[in-house]
Formats: sequence, C-alpha cells, structure tokens
Amino acid sequence: MPDSIVTAEMQAMIGREVDEGVAEVTTTSCRLFARAVGHTDPIFFDVEAALARGYRGLVAPPGYLGTPVNDRRQGPLVTIPRPVTDMRIPYKRILDGGTSYEYFEPVVAGDVVTSRSKITRFEERLGSIGPMLITYHETAYTRQDGTLVAKMYGNVIHY
Repeated sequence: MPDSIVTAEMQAMIGREVDEGVAEVTTTSCRLFARAVGHTDPIFFDVEAALARGYRGLVAPPGYLGTPVNDRRQGPLVTIPRPVTDMRIPYKRILDGGTSYEYFEPVVAGDVVTSRSKITRFEERLGSIGPMLITYHETAYTRQDGTLVAKMYGNVIHY
C-alpha cells in the first residue's frame, strides 16, 4: 500500500464539529416521506392518531429529519456531511458506504432540527481495484429546545 494520504490537516479534522444546517419538519413532508418509503402507521399521517398515542404531533418517519432551510445544497439533508465532501482526496470516485440512525426522542411536525457533523476516524484499505480511504462520520440532530433527538453514523468510501 502506498504512503498514507491522510494528511495532518485531515487528522486535525477528527472530532471537530461543523454546523450543517437547519431543517423544518412539516405535516406535509412527514406524510410525503412516509408514503414514499411505504409506512402505513397512522401516526405518520393523522395528527389525532399521533396525539392519541402520546406524541406531541404528527410523527416524522424514521430516516426523515426535516427539509433544509436556506441550505447551499438545495435538497434534502444528505448522508455525506460537509466536512467529508470538503476534503481534498486524491481518489476520483466516491461512494456512500452506508448510514444508520439512533433516535433518542421522537421528531414531530413543527420541530426545527439543527444538525452538526464531525469526522470520527479515517481508515485506509487496499481494495480489489486499488487503494481506498474510508471516512467515518457522525451527525447529531437537535431540536429547537436543545434536545438531542437523533444521531446518524455513516461512512464514505473514496477510491
């Protein structure tokens, strides 16, 4: 394997949190996302059903944490956070290596969610088509009252 491509500047990025953005959760977006991924539980569609089950409002389906407000990416929250996409990696190809979510509190319509991302580690490997760099990252999602509602863990493969 060639010398490490992980520079001192990249190492210094580990653990440094970066503001990602602010996202709004609306009843319409919750319903659209729930339909798109095939959820049928009424808590994602009917406010009264959600309230009857003890939620603060219509529940955001798993994997949906709002629609960005004034986001430079002009689209839904992406799973590859800015600290990863802003690095200068010598490999030309990039692949989302997967994500998982951990929920601490329900997210409901009316919530405004702020996200902050950080790189947690780098791993270099030699794959079947050559060297690759795997960047592991974590994004924390906090609602308007300061409560941590979820974390997303993921990795990005540069090759």
